[in-house]
Amino acid sequence: MKLRQTNGIAAASAKAGFSTATGYRIAQTPVLPSQRAKTRERRRPDPLAEIFEHEIVPLLKAAPGLRAVAVFEEMRRRHPDLDPGVRRTMERRIRSWRALHGPEQEVIFRQIHEPGRLGLSDFTDMGDLGVLVAGQPLDHRLYHFRLMWSGFEHAHVILGGESYVALAEGLQNALWALGGAPTEHRSDSLSAAFRNLDAEARADLTTRYDALCGHYGMTPTRNNRGIAHENGGIESAHGHLKAAVRDALLLRASRDFDDLAAYRRFIDEIVAAKNRRSGARIDAERAALQPLPDRRTSDYEEVIVTVTSTSSFTLRKVFYTVPSRLIGHRLRVRLYDDRLDLFIGGTHLMTLARGRSKSNGAHGHVVDYRHVIHSLRRKPMALMKLVYRDQLFPREAYARTFERLVEALSERVACRMMVELLAMAHERACEAELADLLGTDLAAGRLPDIAALRERFAPNPAALPEVVIQLAPLSTYDVLLTGEAA
Repeated sequence: MKLRQTNGIAAASAKAGFSTATGYRIAQTPVLPSQRAKTRERRRPDPLAEIFEHEIVPLLKAAPGLRAVAVFEEMRRRHPDLDPGVRRTMERRIRSWRALHGPEQEVIFRQIHEPGRLGLSDFTDMGDLGVLVAGQPLDHRLYHFRLMWSGFEHAHVILGGESYVALAEGLQNALWALGGAPTEHRSDSLSAAFRNLDAEARADLTTRYDALCGHYGMTPTRNNRGIAHENGGIESAHGHLKAAVRDALLLRASRDFDDLAAYRRFIDEIVAAKNRRSGARIDAERAALQPLPDRRTSDYEEVIVTVTSTSSFTLRKVFYTVPSRLIGHRLRVRLYDDRLDLFIGGTHLMTLARGRSKSNGAHGHVVDYRHVIHSLRRKPMALMKLVYRDQLFPREAYARTFERLVEALSERVACRMMVELLAMAHERACEAELADLLGTDLAAGRLPDIAALRERFAPNPAALPEVVIQLAPLSTYDVLLTGEAA
């Protein structure tokens, strides 16, 4: 008050060590605290006085994790006459008691991060975004990598689960896009990859993961299972990335993509835009990263399979067809997240899309009708009860046409006509055009005309062309010897 005589309220408060708000309050009521009226006492009885110390506190001590609402419901059960309006009072009283007498809680220790030291990896589920590829829902995850100091991010679309293959492919893509490697890499223990594996298989995965990090000079570390905040540098970034993807999908006005490559480009553009905002810090951290090795290391699993008499093999509960010339051969399969590379010896044969087993445990199927159509032409009735018949048809129009043929014709004739249509699509390279014509016939309610279709997609590649060769007289070659016209 003495300072107030020569200074304004703000200046006097600052000189006296008060906040400005306190200065205004004192100026409005210039009375000493001892001279003020006593604080108003409670006007009604405490509704929890009889039960808090004798019943609620023992519950809190016996079950420290018990929610306040559960305590309230239990007290209502024990004392039906307890006023429902005391719930908030009880919650505040419990919160105050826990602050004074509750158990010790886990402390999070903030860390100092240095450039080039720590990179984090994790997976996040994207199924709730409703992304479609060619009209079909895409069940997928994102492998997400982030540098702790600069915030550099990389995301890779994963079609399967949280496996070692997915981690190895995504991590190496991130490091080569970044142009360097940190000294330490932290993951979340790859819990999904270790699930349902015996001790030997878990040890093999750990060895491969350690070898992957060793190839890039990184020290592998894992956070404790079930403690998410130990990987908080990537867990919190998941939410920001998914929010950016969700916003971009809304701005795009469509969640349907032509193919998987288009969706992957879409994700890459979003991540690149996030990285541009931290471009200066990322460039600064690149200088502190370790140089990359001369080449990538393996990001696949290698399995040996035998092609059976069904011109197929089964791997991870998925049935794959291959050309019949491979029946009886042992193939070396490199299993990636989204594909299979097949080798016989050191020769690469082909690449197949990777299939997945059904959620109910049923086998999946990856079928190419071109692999079996030549045998199916000799046994057309096999189509009727074929195990993978639904997966054999390359397009929806073929499946609907077969249903129409079975309804209108005998099974034998329907199977023969359908096999001829598939053979025509393969031999005359007209799968898409033929599907359009079959769709037109279905819309018009008529059956396909095999003869007309053969004429439309002529010539028949099985027919030998007539070649006429005219032989020149031998005297013509005298010019080459004499240099004179004959």
